[in-house]
Amino acid sequence: MLRKLSLLVITLWVGGLWMTSLTASILFDVVADRTLAGNIAGQLFTAISYIGLVSGAVLLIEAYIRLQSSVVKQSYFWIIIAMLVLILIGQYGIQPLLAKMKTDALPSPVMASPYASQFAAWHGVAGAVYLLECLLGIALVLKSQQR
Repeated sequence: MLRKLSLLVITLWVGGLWMTSLTASILFDVVADRTLAGNIAGQLFTAISYIGLVSGAVLLIEAYIRLQSSVVKQSYFWIIIAMLVLILIGQYGIQPLLAKMKTDALPSPVMASPYASQFAAWHGVAGAVYLLECLLGIALVLKSQQR
C-alpha cells in the first residue's frame, strides 16, 4: 500500500514539475501582457513548490518506514533531499529577491526599471535551479522503479 502511495506521490510531483514549466512557457506565448503572464507563472511555480515540499516529506517518511536507518544509504533518499533543498533555495531564497525587485521597481514593470539586469540574472538562476529539480525528478522516477 505504501509503495503504491509513493508512486502516486512521485507521479504528482514530477509530472507537476514538468507540466508547470510547459504551462509557464505557453503563458508567455498566449498572454500579451508579459507582466501578467509572469505573475501567473509565479503562482504556478509557488503551487508546485508547496506540492513538492509535501510530496518530499511523504516520500521520506515512506522510505524511512520501509528501510529504517539504512534509508541514508539509498540514492533515492538523497535525490529527494536534493530536490527539497532546491525547492527551499528557489522558494525561500531566490523568489523573495525577485519579489522585492518587482516591488522596488513600482510603478514601472521590473524589466523597464533599473533592476532589469539584476532581475534577469536572478531569474536565470531560478530557472537553472528549477531545471535541476526537474532533472532530479526524472532520476527519482527511474530510481523508484528499481526499489
